[in-house]
Amino acid sequence: MRLIFKNNIIYSMPILDDLSQGSRIAYIRQFRNLSQDDVSDSLGLTGECKRRTMTRYESGERTPKEERLRELSKILLTNINMIKVYDFKSESDLVYLLLWLEIKYPNLRIDIDTKNEKFDNFLKVWKEMRLKYQIGKIKLKDYIEWKLTYEYGEW
Repeated sequence: MRLIFKNNIIYSMPILDDLSQGSRIAYIRQFRNLSQDDVSDSLGLTGECKRRTMTRYESGERTPKEERLRELSKILLTNINMIKVYDFKSESDLVYLLLWLEIKYPNLRIDIDTKNEKFDNFLKVWKEMRLKYQIGKIKLKDYIEWKLTYEYGEW
């Protein structure tokens, strides 16, 4: 966790270790102030080692199957595209990777101009949201919440 001070407000934010699926799941779980036990309970896991499944997902030892991924996205209140494995066979994978890149590298600025209307619209909306955050119209948590729930395309 890291502390961020902005507009006289202190935020405790998780740290995104890398861009792997497991790190993204862990980041969102921490952002939502959930423990691995909380998520395990919501998934209906039982037994002494119920947390082991979440530990393995977050460490990358295991990859959640599609149905489990859908359950996780509901529990974590996020768009499934934020936690899926990216294969870059669709432009939506690039969109969600860009959103994660900015979380990992907060000073990163992407300024791309394409001929793809849908993608250009995403970039415009993203730029507007980033500006709202930068000038203090929305809080950091609201900006990240927007990213976690943004729907560009369905998986």
